[in-house]
Amino acid sequence: MSTTRPRTPQQASALVKRKAEELGFSAVGVARANASLEPEFERYRAALDDGLHGPLAYLAENVEARRSLAHADVLAGAKSVVVVTIRYDQADAEGELVRAIARYARGRDYHNRVRKALRQLAAYVRTLGDDVGARPMIDTAPVLERAWAARAGVGFVAKNGLVITPGQGSWSLLGEVVTTLELAPDAPIAERCGQCTRCLEACPTGALVRPFVLDAGRCISTWTIEVEGPSPAPLRPAVAAHLFGCDVCQEVCPHNAKARPAGRYASTFAPHERWNHLTLEQLARIGMPDGPRWDEVSEGTPLHRAGADGLARNACLGLGHRRDRATLPLLREIAAGHPSAVVREAASWAIDRLTE
Repeated sequence: MSTTRPRTPQQASALVKRKAEELGFSAVGVARANASLEPEFERYRAALDDGLHGPLAYLAENVEARRSLAHADVLAGAKSVVVVTIRYDQADAEGELVRAIARYARGRDYHNRVRKALRQLAAYVRTLGDDVGARPMIDTAPVLERAWAARAGVGFVAKNGLVITPGQGSWSLLGEVVTTLELAPDAPIAERCGQCTRCLEACPTGALVRPFVLDAGRCISTWTIEVEGPSPAPLRPAVAAHLFGCDVCQEVCPHNAKARPAGRYASTFAPHERWNHLTLEQLARIGMPDGPRWDEVSEGTPLHRAGADGLARNACLGLGHRRDRATLPLLREIAAGHPSAVVREAASWAIDRLTE
């Protein structure tokens, strides 16, 4: 099927946006690949200098490469970046397990479906000119994607560091297509939080140390998803309320006060039916001889990133947070016999909470 070749960057941009909408993306915008990323880049580098990347060493890698998209690490000769959002907003869910999981992770793993749509968008972009290069990206390259979303007019960077799309809120994931095709850029969106500091005040661990700056070493998502070891003792009571990730800073944001449907991707993010049959007690037994199989629990969901021991650890902490003494026999069994020292330590912590 032939594609109409655009004569101007404006025409090209309009065609790309129409295609993005056809593919079900919630918002789309365009920025120049060499646009300045200040002040976001300086905030990022200052946070690294202050050690606020915590245990997430990868955040301190390829620092200068994150300043631009127009280089070989992303796409040589890049001129434009198309930024899209995928909305995942869902109504408040029922059930202990679902409520303890960050909203984006309650359903199926979004990567495959969204990556497929981004590849389709990139393929379309390549048809709009001769020898056009286009690279789709979602969690695959060292880029400051929230800064690019602001440059592309998709939304503004909020004080919690997330992107808020006017009229849609922040319950969205970001994706990009970097291309050598020249597209007409959209007007950037400046910060619109005003005097509001609800997200900073509500963070359970004080991870939002100041507007726009997150201390990853204090973030609940860091300790329930990214790190294999035990969470720091001072943070443990707050971390224990969460099985996978944290949404508190989004839940209190006025821009998210109105629930909005997730559109074409609603089925991807709808709570997985397995959460209707699993309990914290069962998840805490992952890795035990009679515990649930890890692949049966995590296959096809974002929770696989935490690892089997990580999710069992989080479940043990959750039982301690629940403070139900009926779980003491289970916790004592895990503390004595689980093959992972990290899980045994979490079970011991839960026991101490229930017997103090």
